[in-house]
Amino acid sequence: MKTRSLLFALIACLVLMPSFALAGSKYKKEYKMSVVVGPKLPWGAGATAFADLVRERTDGRINIKVYTSSALTAGKQTNEFLLHRQGVAAFCFASTINWSTTIKSLNLFNLPFFFPDYKALDAVTSGEVGADLAEMLRKKGVTILAWGENGFREITNSKHAIRTPADLKGLKVRVVGTPIFIETMKALGANPVNMNWGDAQVAFQQGIVDGQENPVVAIEIPMKIWQFHNHATIWRYVIDPLMLTVNNKVMASFTPEDQEIVRLAAVEAATNQRDIVRKGLIAPDLSALDTMRANGMEVVELSQEDRDVFRAKTTAVYEKWTKVIGADLVKKAAAAIAASR
Repeated sequence: MKTRSLLFALIACLVLMPSFALAGSKYKKEYKMSVVVGPKLPWGAGATAFADLVRERTDGRINIKVYTSSALTAGKQTNEFLLHRQGVAAFCFASTINWSTTIKSLNLFNLPFFFPDYKALDAVTSGEVGADLAEMLRKKGVTILAWGENGFREITNSKHAIRTPADLKGLKVRVVGTPIFIETMKALGANPVNMNWGDAQVAFQQGIVDGQENPVVAIEIPMKIWQFHNHATIWRYVIDPLMLTVNNKVMASFTPEDQEIVRLAAVEAATNQRDIVRKGLIAPDLSALDTMRANGMEVVELSQEDRDVFRAKTTAVYEKWTKVIGADLVKKAAAAIAASR
């Protein structure tokens, strides 16, 4: 009787055993995650935080190794989506900028002077437009788990303050090598220069390049941009949201329980990362700008009316890229932004 009772108990345990205990043994020993920046920047640190949360909450069943500084893409950041889709990278914490060359609709976030503030961005990513973009990516083999952020891209230079489009005339400005960025700078009268960040710093020192555009907390303060430039303009001309994603096939290989753990960990890590990037940049806390001023920089903050003047100069860029992105998607985003006012 005892033997039979023990047998029944064992069968019951097997039947009631959580599915992750059975499937966990089939998981890979390591899942690769791609990040194009270094581990010390908020972006890279956010990816590491996500990997740590997943490892801890799955008791090591899902072990994610973060490959920073474009290690998986061999320095070719725009190839990241293709590698992700193929499964070379199981997870990514990716910029919409880098993927916009492949997925044209992501250029929505590159439209010049389209997003007035963070509230507008949140209204777009958390609403119908965010859902539309997520569906586009899902059909291409990738699932968006959460939205993080690299921040609004502001402009700094070594020549003079930038208050109007005329102040950009002739300035050599280092930009991301994406077409819409180059076209925007040309429309404003600047001379855009595409080069990697290491070369750009040397060019700043030698006076070959006058300025650059990047997020304040994510790049400019960590890199101590005041070593090269003494003028900064907060103009919010482009926003750089980040997408924390997983390859569809990889996600499907996890148990429902582990899928939920991954989703919740992504939201937590991305939310914390986004808060860090925004810290000191939303009134009344503008301490990030105070840090720049304390290090000798003149910081100009443009009003919405000032930004409208810049946007008017980029009308042709806006109209051209609206067709590329999709007029309906841009219209939905504009409506969401208007509703957030």
